[in-house]
Amino acid sequence: MQIPQSKGKVIIAGAGPGAPDLITIKLRNALPTADVIIVDRLVNPLIIDRYATNQAIIIEAGKHGYNNASISQVEISDLIVHHAKAGKTVLRLKGGDVAFFSNVLDELIILRKNNIQFEIIPGITAASGASAYAGIPLTARGYAQGVQFITLNPTSDFNDEKWISLANSEDTLVFYMTARNIDFLAEKFLQFSPNPKTSMAIIEQATTEHQQIHITTIRDFKKHFGSIEFSSPSLIIVGSVVNLHKEFNWFDANAEGSVFKELIAEENTH
Repeated sequence: MQIPQSKGKVIIAGAGPGAPDLITIKLRNALPTADVIIVDRLVNPLIIDRYATNQAIIIEAGKHGYNNASISQVEISDLIVHHAKAGKTVLRLKGGDVAFFSNVLDELIILRKNNIQFEIIPGITAASGASAYAGIPLTARGYAQGVQFITLNPTSDFNDEKWISLANSEDTLVFYMTARNIDFLAEKFLQFSPNPKTSMAIIEQATTEHQQIHITTIRDFKKHFGSIEFSSPSLIIVGSVVNLHKEFNWFDANAEGSVFKELIAEENTH
């Protein structure tokens, strides 16, 4: 027997890389319609403050890496289903774009299982935001014809063959969720790369007033930044395109206004 469709609706949306003015028009229009907003940790709270209604229920449900107290995906899915079945318009708001390294598939499966109406609103992913605001094209004639998006965390199981492939790739390599593993990343590239002078950029808090860009090579990373703990979120770009930053860096972070860094720093203390 087919389950009757819920009267509620779920909007799964990407909130972009950080700056509140980098959300899409469609998300801007959707925010005031939401009865319940279930929001990830890395979404700039200014987005909610500016565009959601005062009547909306705001539920902070982001998962925090290396933190056992983080809310689980099962709990998040249960929250979405509970409010949608109550007839609410639920906005599931994720950092960046919903298709890049998020658990959107788990949520889509549970929505389909419960016959709940949904739509997906894409957003600017962290790689696009960080590279643009650092003046680093991800692909460029004479530099790189392709780009790979990768995560490196304790669950990543890369064998030597995988590291050799990455270290010898002519693509631009963009590492998400790797802030706490950059030392390990640099060591592996130094071990397997034919060119230890390959450039790498670490971009913290991209597109916000707290954006910081650190440029080095895989050979010199440990000397320059080995003792630094980079803030979350940080994105790592490896490849010759990083060399374009010096010429095309345009963004004056001090001219922007944001509370993003303070809130992330506070969460990192828990």
